[in-house]
Amino acid sequence: MTANLRPRMRRKEAAGYLFETHGVPVAVATLAKMATVGGGPSITYFGRIPLYATEDLDAWAAEKLSRPVRSTAERNAS
Repeated sequence: MTANLRPRMRRKEAAGYLFETHGVPVAVATLAKMATVGGGPSITYFGRIPLYATEDLDAWAAEKLSRPVRSTAERNAS
């Protein structure tokens, strides 16, 4: 996909980038919902068109991913 060579992406491309680059499956509708209620990656707008920068998508994915654990008990201990 050439989207990762572009500085900004639309929602459909951003969802594909997150999956291809980080293995994080996020639906386009989920990105749209998070743009409304919060909790998603940073967005800039060109008019009414939302655009996602690759560095913002990378930072958001890194923030959401947990540290590696060997069991669910380790995950809950943090």
